[in-house]
Amino acid sequence: MNWKHIIILVGVVLIGFGCTERIDIDLDETYSRLVVDGEITDEAKAHKVKLSMTGSFLGGEPDIAVSGATITIENSRETITLSELEGMPGIYLTDPDVAGIPGETYKLRINLKEEINGIREYTASSEMFAAGPLDSVDVQWIDRWEVFEVMCYALDPPTEDFYMFDIYRNNIHLTDTISEKFVVDDRLYNGQYTNGIGVGYLDPENPDENLQPGDTITLRLARITKEQTYYIWEVQEETGYQNPLFGGPPANVVGNISDGAIGYFGAYSVKYASTEYHE
Repeated sequence: MNWKHIIILVGVVLIGFGCTERIDIDLDETYSRLVVDGEITDEAKAHKVKLSMTGSFLGGEPDIAVSGATITIENSRETITLSELEGMPGIYLTDPDVAGIPGETYKLRINLKEEINGIREYTASSEMFAAGPLDSVDVQWIDRWEVFEVMCYALDPPTEDFYMFDIYRNNIHLTDTISEKFVVDDRLYNGQYTNGIGVGYLDPENPDENLQPGDTITLRLARITKEQTYYIWEVQEETGYQNPLFGGPPANVVGNISDGAIGYFGAYSVKYASTEYHE
């Protein structure tokens, strides 16, 4: 061992002995925030907005459902009122035949029954862009990675676009959490035909994703805003693997809800394509 290695070793030991002082951090337990998770698409269905409130940090309490709110979604043509689902506090739905209109900007308005940190009214807005045509979807087995690759065939318009992809197996939603969404921009194929670009991967070790011959795979393409894209990326980064030694402190995820609330309200149009899996 040369002298440089000895100096480094001594320094590490001294640092280890020096990092024993206890530091008391005063965490504010009284600060709760509204959490919003909502969307509207151009599909005719009941669209959902979920309201909750953050629980205690130190106590590890789950989010608390926020009930009794008045919620509307409006555009330049109409105002849509949501109703709280009976038996499920904090879950608000539109009528089942509501469909968004591409090209419109949708504004979410929330009026709480009780204030959170002195605030009763919250808003958010999102523009709905028209999704381009989705020609087809295909699935193939990738020996090198030992996964099923879901491939998209579509013509991307010559504009800056952002897409979110969801995968269904036999009508069961496989990517139903934000961490499983596949979200991309179009820098690699802007204005071109994708011709089978990979937009999702299924792990055969997961029973839900282990495809069998005859399974129907459905791909949903959603054209979302740049702001929603970055929101999803940031959530995935913050909730994914973090190196506790070399990683930096977590940053606040930027949503589009007013007055310090957490979450996102998105408006987007969608296209579907399906295929039957064959070995």
